[in-house]
Amino acid sequence: MKYVILIPIYNDRESLKVLINNINTEIQDLDSEISVVIINDASSQQIIDTYSNTENIQSLEIINMKENKGHARCIASGLKYIFEKKEFDYVIPMDGDGEDRPEEIKNFIQIAKQSGEKSIVGERIKRSEGLFFQFCYQFHKFLTLAFTGQSIKFGNFTCLSKSTVKKLLDEKATWNSFSGSLKKIEKDLIISPSIRGKRYFGPSQMSFFKLLKHSLSIISVFRKTVLIRSALFIVFYILLIKSNASIVTSLPLVLLLIMIYSISSLALRENMEEFNNSLSNIHEIEKIK
Repeated sequence: MKYVILIPIYNDRESLKVLINNINTEIQDLDSEISVVIINDASSQQIIDTYSNTENIQSLEIINMKENKGHARCIASGLKYIFEKKEFDYVIPMDGDGEDRPEEIKNFIQIAKQSGEKSIVGERIKRSEGLFFQFCYQFHKFLTLAFTGQSIKFGNFTCLSKSTVKKLLDEKATWNSFSGSLKKIEKDLIISPSIRGKRYFGPSQMSFFKLLKHSLSIISVFRKTVLIRSALFIVFYILLIKSNASIVTSLPLVLLLIMIYSISSLALRENMEEFNNSLSNIHEIEKIK
């Protein structure tokens, strides 16, 4: 079985070096061929470094992009590159900062051997962030479930079969939201428990506003369902408050309209033409191994 680990990176060379070393250690006893593709999202710092511990990695290359496109589009471009240029059975996207733990790669591979063509997601059972962020994350999951009917408890850390990768490349929502698109195209995903690790260096890069944008991007994938549920909520809520209408009681309606406007704006990022031409953004490819 051939696996390609896909790592999007932006200005985090120190973490990437530690991650490559840890991946090499964790896969040493696995009876699989494992390669690593790093998508450098136009970092302002030098990403190329010396990687001394790579003996268990079949190949290692860094794809340097011309323009920064953001995390989701970086993964989408990486999937397209791998599908068109590499031989593989599964792709494992994971963050390059240590929050996706390399020791869980073996869990994916063990499950994949028995999964047929099904893809696997790392469902978060424990997180390492502070209480405020965890509260916001739980609210994000509640908001997603309430407006889309979808329970999405996974992020980028997944193990995608070749057939799933093909479906993702045919789905324009992948250009905007990886996890939302995956949930949309695959109804029968295998769950593997996953613990959110700690960054190797520095604080988490996921701020409150980035989490809000991430949440709304996922919701925008299911915008037809959102619009139907929102319309029903507006009708019933107006009937509920009609005898007590005020600025305060109207606030939920205002927030809902802002949310609908936001997801409509984010949905405009779903550009299939840009997605199909994403490899034209490649500046150069560094073959490390």
